[in-house]
Amino acid sequence: MAETYEVIVVGGGFAGIEAAKKLGRAGVRTLLVDVHGYHQFQPLLYQLATAQIGVSELARPLRSIFRNQPSVRVLTARVSAVDPERRSITLSDGTVYEADDALIVACGAEANFFNTPGARENAYPLYSATDATRLGSELVALLDQADKDTGQKSMNVAVVGAGPTGVETAGAIADAINYVVPKLFAGGLAKRCSVALVDMVDRTLGGFSEKSQAYAASRLVERGVRLKLGSAVTEVRKDGLSFADGATMDADLVIWAGGLKAGPLLRESGMPQGRGGRVDVGKDLTAPGYDGRVYVLGDAANITDDRDERLPQLGSVAKQSGAWAARNILAQRAGRPTEPFGYKDRGYMAMIGRGSAVAELGRSRRLVRGPAAFMVWLAVHLALLSGASQKARALVSWIFTYLSHTRQHVFVGSPEQAAVEEGADRPAA
Repeated sequence: MAETYEVIVVGGGFAGIEAAKKLGRAGVRTLLVDVHGYHQFQPLLYQLATAQIGVSELARPLRSIFRNQPSVRVLTARVSAVDPERRSITLSDGTVYEADDALIVACGAEANFFNTPGARENAYPLYSATDATRLGSELVALLDQADKDTGQKSMNVAVVGAGPTGVETAGAIADAINYVVPKLFAGGLAKRCSVALVDMVDRTLGGFSEKSQAYAASRLVERGVRLKLGSAVTEVRKDGLSFADGATMDADLVIWAGGLKAGPLLRESGMPQGRGGRVDVGKDLTAPGYDGRVYVLGDAANITDDRDERLPQLGSVAKQSGAWAARNILAQRAGRPTEPFGYKDRGYMAMIGRGSAVAELGRSRRLVRGPAAFMVWLAVHLALLSGASQKARALVSWIFTYLSHTRQHVFVGSPEQAAVEEGADRPAA
């Protein structure tokens, strides 16, 4: 017989954490399940990959988060199946849990390679701490190889996807080449390194204003990033990229920031799926057809605002949706109706590199850029980090990195080891 809880939350990301915290404060018997035993702050993964911060800054143990909420049980396990009809989940070992009141599915997403030949095999995604560690290890290995090569070997990096993740990653790697590599390696290695940012659309930072897009592009070019926009990648090879316009590009390392899609857990759940394989949820964040007792949140959901505009896959959307879903569940338990999601739009922002960022604040999209936006970005992300120790360590790392032009973090293990671990840990939840 299946063990029951009042609410089951699948996924320990922004949405799942916020929902479980609110339910825990209300004393609701809740089960939170995640394949990892920690919450990871995904907006800073590119900084982990470029050694600006360490794992301890962006990851926090789930049990530490809920240590003062005894009604929330944290379970580290892989969810292999979700049954929305029964509001149940099945773990990889066959154990089944059922929810009396509500099931929350906030299982995140995975890289969307859009069936591009060679992308899954040859490109590095950036969606988890393991992805970031693997990427960072490969970057260091390539630099070491180029430094030792008497034939003056180069290191060429290509980032696919010119959205916020791609822009931030390309900018961070360019900064590392410009500021860090000359101090770590001799022989003019920095001059033999290059970074390219490519996308099928003809602009960076889609969804931002034209002024922000132009600013980001100009600052990237100033850092030495080569832009190839307006042509789709048709193949990812071990030695580079091919494009729809017939062009090719040499690359020793390809980073995939080309978008996300729902994982197999959602695909096999039977819930109706929309764009990106995500569930098109109702105004109250529930999946259609399950009596208002199944909520889908975060990167697993297509959520709209009060103007029926689709909200982006942002941490702020996930956090707010998690808290709102918990609020609606508490209302249902008290016999009150649920309410439409009231998203508070705080705008968009992206870090371009050292001292450069763009921020479009609030619903009016008030534009801030340059050093002021850089400081806003730091303040917002510091506030969003989970845990006082994580905030303190991140602040120290940022100050040290900015003032010293060096990196204090290292990668332990080879890229191959990280790849094996990632294959074993690829989450179903």
